[in-house]
Parts: sequence; structure tokens; C-alpha cells
Amino acid sequence: MDKDNIIVRYSDKDLAKFKKIIEEKINKAQHDLELIRSAYMNDGDNGTEDTSPTFKAFEEGSQTMSKEANTQLAIRQEKFIRDLKNALIRIENKTYGICRVTGKLITKKRLELVPHATLSIEAKNRMS
Repeated sequence: MDKDNIIVRYSDKDLAKFKKIIEEKINKAQHDLELIRSAYMNDGDNGTEDTSPTFKAFEEGSQTMSKEANTQLAIRQEKFIRDLKNALIRIENKTYGICRVTGKLITKKRLELVPHATLSIEAKNRMS
């Protein structure tokens, strides 16, 4: 086999480790998304009777703000979950951890911190 045609990728053992990390992150992210959604649903009825008068005064104005903030949080969380699920697909395809710009392996350390990364630090720095 020609040395130049060797495909560089993570081993199945490494991919299995990353898959476990990603699945745990998806479970936590989905749990967090449910918390955000329930906070949004209960926003109008969060029982401020037993809190300080100062808090009650801000409550009306902050309701609108917190609904917008919760919506933004939920959108970001949904995108994060989608990115993680896409990473699982790349694991199945055995293309996980390969930079989409350079074609080189993304470092294990970066993937442990950002398991849905599709760019190496080199490529990310080049684009910014």
C-alpha cells in the first residue's frame, strides 16, 4: 500500500471513548434543556410572595427579559445537542476528529474539551 494513501483517523477504541463522552454530554444537555423549558413555562408563576419587596418591584420588568434570555438559552442548548448528535454520526462514519479544513487529526485534548469540534486549533485560528 502506498504510504501517502494511508487514511489518518482515530482508532475504534478512541472513537468508543469519545462516543461515551458525547452521549453523557447529550444526556446532560437534554436535562438542562428541560430545566430551561420548565423555567420558561413557569416564569409567570414563580412565587415571589415570600421574597423581598425589592425583588417584587423588579419582577414585572424582568419577566420579559428572562423569557427572552430563556429562549436564547434554549436555542443555544438545542444547537449544542444537534452538534453533539452530528459528532456521533461522524463517529459512526469513522470521520470523527478529522479537521474539516486541514484534514489532520484534531488533538484529543481539544476533543475532550469540545467534543463536537470539527476544526483543529490551527484551522480555527486561520479563520478568525
